[in-house]
Amino acid sequence: MGCFIKNIEYIYPSNKVSNEDLVNQFPDYDFGKFEKKVGIKNRYWVSETETALDLAELACEKLFQKVNREEIDYILYCTQSPEYFLPTTACILQNRLKLRNDIGALDFNLGCSGFVYGVSLAKGLINSTQVKNVVLVTAETYSKYLHPNDRSNRAIFGDAATATLISYSEEDHVGSFLFGTNGAGYDKLIVKNGCSKYPLDKSAEEINYGSGNIYTDNNLYMNGPEVFNFTSSVIPNFTKKVLEVNGKNIGDINQFVFHQANSFMLNFIRKRIKIDPEKFYIDLKDGGNTVSCTIPIALKKYTNNVDFTSEDIVIVGFGVGLSWAGGLVTINNKL
Repeated sequence: MGCFIKNIEYIYPSNKVSNEDLVNQFPDYDFGKFEKKVGIKNRYWVSETETALDLAELACEKLFQKVNREEIDYILYCTQSPEYFLPTTACILQNRLKLRNDIGALDFNLGCSGFVYGVSLAKGLINSTQVKNVVLVTAETYSKYLHPNDRSNRAIFGDAATATLISYSEEDHVGSFLFGTNGAGYDKLIVKNGCSKYPLDKSAEEINYGSGNIYTDNNLYMNGPEVFNFTSSVIPNFTKKVLEVNGKNIGDINQFVFHQANSFMLNFIRKRIKIDPEKFYIDLKDGGNTVSCTIPIALKKYTNNVDFTSEDIVIVGFGVGLSWAGGLVTINNKL
């Protein structure tokens, strides 16, 4: 008894923002150099009236063109862009999608590690015989948190939603998972104001950071150097432990699909782990860093562009929290 990833669909908003568009706002910055180093050319942002839930609904409806919505037993909804403080956004999504009433619906607040956590949660629900079909949804609209003059984060982050169907199978195609948490680094990637501790402040002071970037405590703040240091120090050894717990060596793995943070960071990690480039997926040119959506988007793009019968793929997410997670999945079909 086990489970497998059956299908993945994803959606970007219609509003594409290219590096050429950003040059108009930040003419003194070399976006050609940025694109070569970081690997991002385009990102997509929602409109003022569009939300992560809107994107999630579209991604799910795209999925339901392939699968029967009546068979869905559970929604796992990963987002850091909830529709409301309460109620649970997954409950609203259940209603919008006209799914059965006798299903589970759960939100969980994680970012870059969220998809990996979600696959593990779905596996637990299925292997414990509680359900047979789980829709794992990731939906993020970080663009709503970005200060208009925060060049670095506006260049990196994009919006997206994904819908992944994880289903029961006689054989298990989802392996063992490991997790990590260091809450001492919670303030390395944070939107400080707007929740219970600090309300939104209309007169929040503008703060300069990095090289010509501006934010307020109402906006997203990322300490890039600290996040890079965390990732480069933790993820290489962690990945080796993920391989070990699954009884695998690097050579046994067909592809490594990590959170698509940026090309420079990913290549740094790859070299540390000593993975060949052709076995390490990097493709965030069109879409950018979409937080919890990057791994399912990468899995979809990768499996739809190669010919294969069955592939063992290691997935690793890391970032905001600080949080990280990794595991092994076996993919048997184009997603």
